[in-house]
Amino acid sequence: MKGFLIAGTASGVGKTTVALGLMNAFRKKGLRVQPFKVGPDFIDPGYHTLVTGLPSINLDSWMLPPAKVQETFSRRASQSGIAIVEGVMGLFDGLDGRSEEGSSAQVAKLLNLPVILVVDARAMARSAGAIVYGFENYDPRLNVAGIIFNRVGSPRHYEYLCEAVADRCKAQVLGYLSRLEALQLPERHLGLVTAGESGLTENFMNSLNHEIEHNVNINKIEILSGVDIRSPDRSDAADPFGPEGKKAVPLGIRLAVARDEAFCFYYPDNLDLLLELGVEICHFSPMRDFSLPQNVDGIYLGGGYPELHAEQLAVNQTLRKQIKEAAEEGLPIYAECGGLMYLTRAIRDPEGHAYEMVGLFPTEARMLKKRKALGYVEVCLTRDCLLGESGMTLRGHEYHYSELSHDLLQEGIKGAYELISRRDKTTRREGYSYRNVLASYVHLHFGSHPKVAESFVHHLRQWRTVR
Repeated sequence: MKGFLIAGTASGVGKTTVALGLMNAFRKKGLRVQPFKVGPDFIDPGYHTLVTGLPSINLDSWMLPPAKVQETFSRRASQSGIAIVEGVMGLFDGLDGRSEEGSSAQVAKLLNLPVILVVDARAMARSAGAIVYGFENYDPRLNVAGIIFNRVGSPRHYEYLCEAVADRCKAQVLGYLSRLEALQLPERHLGLVTAGESGLTENFMNSLNHEIEHNVNINKIEILSGVDIRSPDRSDAADPFGPEGKKAVPLGIRLAVARDEAFCFYYPDNLDLLLELGVEICHFSPMRDFSLPQNVDGIYLGGGYPELHAEQLAVNQTLRKQIKEAAEEGLPIYAECGGLMYLTRAIRDPEGHAYEMVGLFPTEARMLKKRKALGYVEVCLTRDCLLGESGMTLRGHEYHYSELSHDLLQEGIKGAYELISRRDKTTRREGYSYRNVLASYVHLHFGSHPKVAESFVHHLRQWRTVR
């Protein structure tokens, strides 16, 4: 496949900035750029999509079987002029200190992609050679083909870095980004500010474009990625995986998917699987719309930042009331993380201010000053629910700064999940099931089990029949 994986020596070295710059550079050359992101992250893919115009697809080698990672990449990459994959954390960082599972290195080998390594060169010169030498020799099966230095102080500094790498290493130095305040992306508690909230300012993009054009050798990157820049221009072609590209026979089933600044964390593959089964997806905004789309057979409330928009969500009493009434009538509703928070009585900020939410679950979502949960989990279904039958095992990821004020399992709400932590194998009950509602803090990848999407669609179809 034509493409490459951008990795870093560690988190925070500038992978996302470099990835965005290269995605934009190749798009300006007329290529259709298909972005990908290693791991379970939602925020970086949002930036990729803003720059390329295409959904950025998660390639997670723990949540998905290796063959599924390869198939997902191949399907998307084959429709593009170039595939650019942004890694996660440091190149070899994964689930623990011994295994490569979940790492960028594992994905690069699965997909047979060359690696461009981003090195933060601030406060170093010849030592950069030792770092690159270590990375390219740590795993001989991995092709560390190129180096881009970040936060370089001057042309002379860059010259020293090139000399250090040329002295001992095989990888090509492909260029650098200068040490500029304008190249810093804004951050907050869950990571970067989302793309939909103007995280990519005009000043940032202008500065980044200038750096890429003047300091990075795009021609060398074309060669190592196998791109033929003379190939036909497909940059404006319709997304073959978008709604207009689906070949499935429509079922007449309509799913309302919350989509705005408060609810923006969805794995594109989850929605694709539903589309491929013939479901029509209708987006709505819990912040701005006063009613659900007409004649819907279910609701999908994804994660995001409802705590940052709690006041606006609270003001929209009409929609909150409609969602609660629909849930009581039996409408299938699936909610993840922020979606779960929205279904509680209220979201309470760290200062104690409470903002009314849907009120379906008898608890509040309390925001904390420290992170409550981070990590992969296996999800064993302990009862039949929207996403499958008892005994099925799915995989997902947790990352949140809130907790529920009451144990819903003690408040008469049934539990549908047994969660098993990937890190320490501890277990706990979760997955709150009420009527046809299933809510959890876990972001599930529907591709982790072949029957998840089918089960969800089955319940949507049943509701349409009843309705």
